[in-house]
Amino acid sequence: MHPLEKKIVALLTGHKLLTAHQRVVVGVSAGPDSMALLHLLAALGPLLPLEITALYVDHGLRPGETEAEAELVKEEAARLAVGFALVRVDLQGEAAPKKSLEHRARDVRYQAFDQVAAQVRAAKIAVAHTADDQAEEIVIRLLRGAGRGGLAGMKLMRDNRLIRPLLTTPKAELLAYLQARGIPFLEDSSNRDLRFLRNQVRLEVLPFLERYNPGVRETLRRNALILQDEEELLAGEAARSWQEVAQVAKEEKEGMPQVAIDAARFVQLHPALQRRVAEIMLVTMKAQPDSRQIEQFLFLAREGQGSSQLHFSKGLRIRKKGGQLICCYPRGKGAGRGDLR
Repeated sequence: MHPLEKKIVALLTGHKLLTAHQRVVVGVSAGPDSMALLHLLAALGPLLPLEITALYVDHGLRPGETEAEAELVKEEAARLAVGFALVRVDLQGEAAPKKSLEHRARDVRYQAFDQVAAQVRAAKIAVAHTADDQAEEIVIRLLRGAGRGGLAGMKLMRDNRLIRPLLTTPKAELLAYLQARGIPFLEDSSNRDLRFLRNQVRLEVLPFLERYNPGVRETLRRNALILQDEEELLAGEAARSWQEVAQVAKEEKEGMPQVAIDAARFVQLHPALQRRVAEIMLVTMKAQPDSRQIEQFLFLAREGQGSSQLHFSKGLRIRKKGGQLICCYPRGKGAGRGDLR
């Protein structure tokens, strides 16, 4: 068995990412990372037999390349005696997109993963994010103003379903594995397109930073692991604090939630836990957590008087009343400007 195969089976079993005979959908683009992932998982059969389906998603963006990519994935799936699925989508045909092309491609790709996983009754979905992708992702999140949670980077497993078996493996190791095993792959021409932020980070930002710290990628990955441990601890503390200070009920109108938070107990929490409890409140209220709104909520809790009220988007209103912070949608979720009474 190749050393990388031993490494991956140890990671999969050690972190309980996969168990023997589980069904798994593997996202395969025909690029080096995903082709390595497909072959690695297929090679684990003697130690960790799996029921694999290789999925190729054609976004309809590179018609001159995607046919060859899909055919290569299909051929390799047949050679490895694993399943194959092809999903075609048309990103170009979408009208007035609100998201970037990168985000839309990611969204439809993950929708395809879920669709095929449901069809084959797969318990897990495996994607080929590498250690290099982790470093790039942390820089991107930093540029976009992410907090501690974002800077913790991607996790080996998300929602007990999406797994990243290559997240601790540098791309150089994968390329060496492909060469040693004689595994074919194709390069995606869009990976060199500097219109995309990820490519700018990969091809320009990180090489520039390496002039000052040649090990900057490893530094980013190491810091992400530290932050993940700290995030896990703080998330547990925040969940306990939420149970202590908040009560959740449902309004009769539209079945939307209503949250009442004990203001006195809330302000006694450490500021870091206050922010996390505020974030849990916004998620509970089916609102998108926003740092500005969180700080406004904290100010209301600490300084607001009886008549103080916050007007958030989609009709979410928050008022300090009778020692409580009341959070609800007085006119249902929408664009209305209803006040709390």
